[in-house]
Amino acid sequence: MFRIAGSVTAARLTAACCRTVTTKQFQVHGASLHVLSSDTSRKTRHGPAHRTPPSWQSVRSMASAGESQSKINYIFFGLAALFGGGGIVYWWSRKYMRETSKDTPKKAAAAVSSASKEAAETVAEKPVPETTKSAPAAPPPAVETPAEAAPDAESKKLLDAVPQSYPDFEVMPEIPGHAKYLLIGGGTASFAAFRAIRASDAKAQVLVVTEEEELPYMRPPLSKELWYSDEPKLVEKMKFKQWNGKERSVYYNPPSFYVEPKELAYQENGGVAVVKGRKVMKLNPQKQVAVLDNGWEIFYDKVLIATGGRPRNIPVFERASQEVKDRVTLFRGIKDFKRLDEVSKNASSIVVVGGGFLGSELTCALGKRSRDSSLKVIQMFPEQGNMGKVLPEYLSQWTTAKVREEGATVKPETFVKRARFSDGKVILKLNTGEEISTDHVVVAVGLEPNTELAKESGLEVDDMHGGFRVNAELEARSDIWVAGDASSFYDIKLGRRRVEHHDHAVVSGRLAGENMTGAKKPYWHQSMFWSDLGPDVGYEAIGIVDSSLPTVAVFAKATEKDTPRAVVEETGESLRSVTETEAEATLPTKESSAQPTEPSEVPSATDTEPSASEKTEGVRDTKVFDLANYPFALFPHPESATDEPAPDVEAAAKLVAEVEAENRVAPTPKEDYGKGVIFYLRDDIIVGVVLWNLFNRMPIARKIVKEGKQHQDLAEVAKLFDLHADED
Repeated sequence: MFRIAGSVTAARLTAACCRTVTTKQFQVHGASLHVLSSDTSRKTRHGPAHRTPPSWQSVRSMASAGESQSKINYIFFGLAALFGGGGIVYWWSRKYMRETSKDTPKKAAAAVSSASKEAAETVAEKPVPETTKSAPAAPPPAVETPAEAAPDAESKKLLDAVPQSYPDFEVMPEIPGHAKYLLIGGGTASFAAFRAIRASDAKAQVLVVTEEEELPYMRPPLSKELWYSDEPKLVEKMKFKQWNGKERSVYYNPPSFYVEPKELAYQENGGVAVVKGRKVMKLNPQKQVAVLDNGWEIFYDKVLIATGGRPRNIPVFERASQEVKDRVTLFRGIKDFKRLDEVSKNASSIVVVGGGFLGSELTCALGKRSRDSSLKVIQMFPEQGNMGKVLPEYLSQWTTAKVREEGATVKPETFVKRARFSDGKVILKLNTGEEISTDHVVVAVGLEPNTELAKESGLEVDDMHGGFRVNAELEARSDIWVAGDASSFYDIKLGRRRVEHHDHAVVSGRLAGENMTGAKKPYWHQSMFWSDLGPDVGYEAIGIVDSSLPTVAVFAKATEKDTPRAVVEETGESLRSVTETEAEATLPTKESSAQPTEPSEVPSATDTEPSASEKTEGVRDTKVFDLANYPFALFPHPESATDEPAPDVEAAAKLVAEVEAENRVAPTPKEDYGKGVIFYLRDDIIVGVVLWNLFNRMPIARKIVKEGKQHQDLAEVAKLFDLHADED
C-alpha cells in the first residue's frame, strides 16, 4: 500500500496501515523526503529491503541553475517510480523546489542587487513637484546585498556527496522485523551468548526477547547476598554487598549498554537490544520466522532458545483456593524476591517448602532476618536432612543442624497434605497430623524447563530429563540452538544430562553464541555449581552428585580462610563460577609452593601399585576419613617435622575398620565437618565431587571427573586438594 502523506500524522497513518514499514528520511537544506514502502512485497530473508536513493547532485545543480519547475517535477516523478511505484514524494518535491529555488544564495543575491538598481533608477527619473524642489531629495532606502558565504562542512557533504539516510524513528515499529541474531530469553545464558557473539562478530546486531520486564540479570544473589544487606536503599535498586563488602548490581549491564530495539538495524557498529514483556509463541524453522504473543513476526538468521525454567509447584497448592494461591510464592526471579522481601517485613510467620539448594538458602536468609524481628521461619521437606538428595546422610544432617542455628525451625520427613484459608491465615495440614498456621508460603522444589515452543515449532523434547534435545554443538535444528536450563545435552563422559545451575548457563550460553558465529565446537565442559548457607558455610560441586551413589569423604580442620566470605575477600568476585573458572589448575606440593601438583598426575589403578602397608579401603555410603577428629592423618601433614615418627598407616586402617563396623551415619552434635572433599562413585569411577568449604580447587575436581579413571586409593587422590594448605 502506498500513500502520499503531507504531514507526520499522515505518515504515521500510512505506517499503521502497512504490516512493516521501511522508512528513510533524507535531510536536504531543511527539506525532508520520506519514502514509505510496503514490506510484504519486498521482504527478503535479511528483512525489509532498503533501496539506495539516486544522487541528489543532479537535482541540486538544476535547482541552482534555475531550471523550470516542470522539469523538476518530472524528475521527482521518475524518482517515485524508482522507489517502487509509490510514496509520498510529489508533495515534498514541490515544497523542496519552491524553497530551494527561492533560497538559492546566488539567485537571492542577484535578485536583491537587481531590485536595488531598479529602485535607484526609479527615484532618479521620477519628476519632483515644484513645492518640494527646495527640499533636499531623500536618499533611496538602503538595500543590503548579502555576501555569498562559503558553505559549511555539512553543506559540502550534502552538495558534494550522496546524502546520508536518517530513519524517522517516530513512525517506525517498536520491534524490528528482522534480527541477524535472535535470542529468546533474557537470563544468564542469553547474556553469555550475546557476549560471545559480539566477541566473534564485532558489528553484530543482537535482539533479545524476554517475558520479564527486566534487563538480563544474575539470579544467585536473589537467594544469597541480597538478604544480608543492611541498607534497604541498595536492595530497592537491586544492588547488594558481596561477602567482602563490595557493592554490586544484579544486572549484568547498565541500561546505557543497550540500544532501543527499533534503532538496532541502524547501529553501524552493532549492538544489543532487549524487547521486554514479550513471549515468543512459535518458530517456523523453514521460513526462519519467530511469532510473538502479539502476532508480530521477526525474521532471523540464527536463533537461540534460552527460555530457562519455571518454578515447579506441588499439587496441594495447585488445587487450593485463590486465597491460598495469593499467599504462595514460587520463587524464581526479581519479582518474586521483591514480593518475599516485602512480605518478610510484615509477616509473623513464613513456611518454606523444599530442602534443596534454593529452599535451604532462603531459609537461612529468612532465619537471619528473624533474629531482629518477631518473624518465625519454618522449613519442611520429605528428605531426612537439608540437601538430602545431594549430600551424604551424615553431612545432610549436619547441614540441618547448621540451618537451625540460623534461627529457623526445620521439619525433616514432613510434607503438606492439605492447605486451606481461614481468618487471614494459610492453614497447612501435615503428614504428621500437625496443623501449622502461617502468613505466607514459599515453594522451592525445583524447576520445569520451558519447552512450550517445542510443540508448535517441531522441536524434540527429552521425555526423561526434560528440555530440548540438542546435539554436541547444542543445536536442535538447523540455525536453532538451545542453552541453559532448557537444554538436554549429551555428555560424552556422563551421558545425556540437563543441568539447572548458573555455571552451566554461562558455559552453554557462551558455546552456543560461538557456534552461532560459525565455531562448530562440541560441549565438553564439566560445569560446576555452588551453594552458600550464609557467609560462613558453602560448598561447590561438579559432575553427578547424588546421595544414592557410594561416597568417600576426606575432611580436615577448617581455618578462617575456609569460608565463602574469605574467598570473596580474596578474589573480589561473588560468582564463584567465575573464580573457579579462572583459578589455576595447580596447587602447591608439600615441598614447595613454587612446584605445583598437576591435575594430570591424579593416581589411577594403572599408574602405580601401592605397597601393602599403604593400602586402605575407601569408606562408602557411611564411611568418612575425618582428619580433624582422628589422632593421626592417613597421609603426612605438609608441615610435619622430619624428626617426628611417621604416621602409622596400619593403625589408621584399623581405626577406619572400626568406624565401618559401627556403621557411622549421623554426626554427633560436637562434630564439625570444617572442610573436605567428597567423591561420588559409579562403577568405581569418580563421577562427581563436592568441595566442602574448600575453594579454588575446582579445576582439579573437573580434571578428575573428565578423566573417568578407576582409583584404588582415594586418599591419594585427596592429596591433590591439599586440605592442610592454610593450617598454621
